[in-house]
Formats: sequence, C-alpha cells, structure tokens
Amino acid sequence: MKPAAFDYMAPRTVAEAVDALGNGGGRTQVLAGGQSLILEMHLERIRPDLLVDINRIPELDSMQVVDDTLRVGALIRHRVFESAESVPGPLGSLAAQAVVNIAHPPIRSRGTMVGSFGWGHPASEWCAIAVALDAVVNLRGPDGPRTVPAKDYFLGPLRTARRPAELITSVQYPLLPDTTGVGFIEHRRTHFCFAQVAVAAALTVHDGVIRQARIGLVNCADRPLRAHAAEQSLAGAEIGPPTDGYRLPEDHPFARAGRAAAEQDADPVAEPYADLEYRRHAIAVVTARTLSQAANDHRARTGAR
Repeated sequence: MKPAAFDYMAPRTVAEAVDALGNGGGRTQVLAGGQSLILEMHLERIRPDLLVDINRIPELDSMQVVDDTLRVGALIRHRVFESAESVPGPLGSLAAQAVVNIAHPPIRSRGTMVGSFGWGHPASEWCAIAVALDAVVNLRGPDGPRTVPAKDYFLGPLRTARRPAELITSVQYPLLPDTTGVGFIEHRRTHFCFAQVAVAAALTVHDGVIRQARIGLVNCADRPLRAHAAEQSLAGAEIGPPTDGYRLPEDHPFARAGRAAAEQDADPVAEPYADLEYRRHAIAVVTARTLSQAANDHRARTGAR
C-alpha cells in the first residue's frame, strides 16, 4: 500500500521544526528514523497532513556527558549503543545489552533512541530503562522548553505526555556508579516478535549487600514500568554466591523479587501465544535471572568473590 498524500518539510533548526509543528493543524508527524512511522503510514493507520523531517537539524545529532548525566539527542541512532564504550561506565554496558534486542541491524542503523519516546510502545527497551533510571525527557514547544520525568511521560499504549506542537529534543539519563552491576534479559516467542517480557536491572551493592535496586519492566503493562515492589523486597538483602539465575531456591532474594514483580508490579494482559498465568511466570523468571546477571556484573566490576 501507499501512504495517503501529505505535505513535507525539512527544517534546519529546532525553532523552525517547532514552528512547523505548531502550525500543522494537529495532524503532524515528526520523522527521524521513521522505522515505525513509515510502516503505519503505508498501512494508512496514520495519515498526517504534514511530515516534519528533523534529520537536517545538526544540534539534535549529538550525545554528550554533562555533570554525570548522559544527554542523547533526537537523531542518535540505536547502533551507537552497540558498543559499550560509547557511554561511560555501567550505563554503557546496560545500553549495549539492551540494544541488540531492538529489531535488526538495518533498522538499528536508522532508527533512533529518542524515536522510541515519541512512539511510546509498551515493548520499548529504552523506555523501560529510562523509567527505571529516573531519566527525563526534554521537549521544546511554542511556549519554550519543558522537561518531563520519564515516570510521568508514558500514559498508555502509544500515548505520551508530548503535546502535538512539541518536539522531543533529547533524553537525559543519570550515569551509574562504576561499581553498579547491570543486567538486561529479553524473552520473546521468535526473534521477529516484540518482547513478551524484558527486564532491565541495576544493583548498587556494598560488601555483598544490596543498597539500591532499579528494575524496569518491558511489555508487562500498558506502559513501561518500574518494579517498585520488587525493588523494595531487595533492600538490605545479600546477593549471595554467584548464580546464573536458573533453579533459584524459592527463598532466594532474586526469586522473591521476581514474584513481587510479577504479582504486584506488573499488569499484563493475555496474548494469543501467552495466557496470563504464563506471562506472570515469565515475568518472575526473567526478573530473577536479570538480577542474577546484574549481581554477577557487580562481582566482575569489583573483583568480589
């Protein structure tokens, strides 16, 4: 199929892009990578009157660290994060573990991280990581810049706090301390499917005791989630000896956290190939394994036994 007719604009500055969005009459879409948008336009599920192509705006094509914060511009492609060295410290490792689960290399070479925030899909890896790490979304609109915490930004499936006349200029993540252990595991029916569940974890550990846990859940509700109940269950727990997360004792802290994530934090819906019982079981298992991975990563970073 071919998309419905639309007007096209390629501004050279953020101000020009915001002006175009403000004058577009509401049925305006932003084009960066376009890996989701163009498909929806071909299927005519989205029929914009105006397409604003931001690929010619140099200031959006930058990524920098300022005051222990990583700022990712709207034109930074997924592929940048395939190397853990692209981002300092454990955050780089977490991003590298997550990004390989996003589609395929050709799509990662064109799609953008910030585009995931424009789309707001519950199965987005980046969005769940942002919620878990207290990232913030920077927007620019007719009334000037605005910052929205990631935890308040996602409103439901493909629904966000971005206003029609606003442009997402960047997303900011706090860098993680060097001794933080990170993990990311994704489970899906086939390589071509969205995640049935994925979990991002970051553990701050001192002398074998968990001081802080951050857990993000992917496709476990109608929006990205932070697993607060699971995190609270880990406060003050010992990480114990190394484990791969398989066949953990039921009283292991990571197994308990997995059950808390599945039973208290998540709000999944049944799918054609996964009923509710299966989905909650998968959430519990993947959460426990990801926490084990993060604990092992902490040991590798600190040389702890």
